[in-house]
Amino acid sequence: MVKTNMYYEDNRDLAHDIQEIKVQLLGIPMKFLTDSGVFSKNGIDYGSRVLLENFEQEGAKTLLDVGCGYGTLGLTLAKKYDLAVTMVDVNSRALDLCRQNADRNAVSTDEIKISDLYDAVSGKYDAIISNPPIRAGKSVVHGILEGSFEHLNDEGTLTIVIQKKQGAPSAQKKMEEVFGNCTVVAKDKGYFILRSYKK
Repeated sequence: MVKTNMYYEDNRDLAHDIQEIKVQLLGIPMKFLTDSGVFSKNGIDYGSRVLLENFEQEGAKTLLDVGCGYGTLGLTLAKKYDLAVTMVDVNSRALDLCRQNADRNAVSTDEIKISDLYDAVSGKYDAIISNPPIRAGKSVVHGILEGSFEHLNDEGTLTIVIQKKQGAPSAQKKMEEVFGNCTVVAKDKGYFILRSYKK
């Protein structure tokens, strides 16, 4: 495959441009190292902020962050709600940053590992979250939605953020197909928060 230096590829050979972001998320001071070749390297993207603000713990104790990048979602939610978090991505550079960011934010993680969708995921979780890599294509986004079902415990939830113009209606339809339900939890500046429950 031809490399395009996109964040949803494994770009360990790119020149480094390491930066530190210091930010308040969910009322918690967080700091993240970022680098070239990872998603939203210059600041926390708006969609991630909207997902964080609309995540509902509802008794969840375990969390899987699919396409975790450098760790914004999973690490913040783990720290806020004391969740046992597993984080996966295809981008090894993002995962290296994620491990460092876990240490920098004093977040204990179950696993941070490379995985193409759910290939390296064996467990089941109370909650799965994703800010899916839209530019990787519809098949990847829908793969995240479809694969989540078998990795959720009963009553578990899948929560994603996706822009309307980048396929929110299509994602909502797919989640309804997979789960038999999908709620639009929030709409904010074109971003939709979609949630499905495993019955």
